[in-house]
Amino acid sequence: MNTTNNPLNFLTPVQGDVFHSFDGNLLDGKLIIVVKVAAPEHALIFVNGIPASRVDDHFQVEVLLEGYENRLEAVDEISGAKTAIRVFLLNNFAGHYRLSIDDNIWFLRDIQENRGRYASLFDNAYLGFLKQINAEYATKIHLNLFYQTEGFNLSDFTDQYKNEWKANADWLRLSFHALQEFPDMPYVHAGYDEVKRDCDLIMSEIRRFAGEEVMHSVTTIHWGEATAAGSRAMRDAGYVGQVGYFNVDDKLPSASYYLTVPQRRHLKKRFVWRDTEQDITFVRASIVIDTKKLEDIRPHLDAHEKNGHKPPYLDLLVHEQYFYPSYFNYQPDFRDKIRTAVQWAKDNGYTPQFLSESILNA
Repeated sequence: MNTTNNPLNFLTPVQGDVFHSFDGNLLDGKLIIVVKVAAPEHALIFVNGIPASRVDDHFQVEVLLEGYENRLEAVDEISGAKTAIRVFLLNNFAGHYRLSIDDNIWFLRDIQENRGRYASLFDNAYLGFLKQINAEYATKIHLNLFYQTEGFNLSDFTDQYKNEWKANADWLRLSFHALQEFPDMPYVHAGYDEVKRDCDLIMSEIRRFAGEEVMHSVTTIHWGEATAAGSRAMRDAGYVGQVGYFNVDDKLPSASYYLTVPQRRHLKKRFVWRDTEQDITFVRASIVIDTKKLEDIRPHLDAHEKNGHKPPYLDLLVHEQYFYPSYFNYQPDFRDKIRTAVQWAKDNGYTPQFLSESILNA
């Protein structure tokens, strides 16, 4: 790896970059990329044995990526200096989307309270609406769960619908989000043990009432903030993919886990990046639906490509509570907002696929 005294430095790609079909002509699991290396002007640079040419203030060469993990090594044949990075190639990442919903707990409380008269999970109005979205668009829907809310926790929830959860696991998934809604940013300073405790608590209950079939390798922690130790706890629980906003250079919530400002800037543009030290793939949400007016949803999604950063994987994120008329910040157009975002995905060629499958090699 590069050191502070090493005259060689990869300008692009950088360690942990994840490539996909939006980056070029991905054919039979192979992709040609342009590699740029900073080096002394009179160096003789080879990358993976291929001679690089001096272009402006750097050296440049085309390199073939093949397979999931690729090692790029730059060598100066004159000085003997060398440096290497690891980058990744996902064959089935770009061009897919999902609907991801945070802060889920109230719909489960309602089902529990009405378990005597709900013959189906989908008799619940919220879950029934999501089933309609799936029926209309084949959308894959991922729900991140709180463990508890006022007067209810997941250990109270009936397992009488377990077979129905399993039967719908092809489009509906559940995962850890946080112990509860408040306080805000509960894990921003939390250590490994605290996150592991809450994660295990929720995963154990999901396993009990819904089964392993709805549990896969991606989640979003509450507020998208965690220490490296907290993210590692989720990684050790199986959550190799972690989703956030990765905001930087603006006044929006960071939701960037433990990433540094340079890492956030890079991920904000690329939408995906792998921390090779922690073995975690981070993916940026493309929109937080409930923060937008209905008429602004399509322009917001259009703007990504206009700004030169079309999302390879379209993560459409929203929060449960805005569905309910009893909520102080109720959004009566909640359903219309979701339909608008999902319709945009369809209109722009994105097809439904869970993020777990999209980063399958991660």
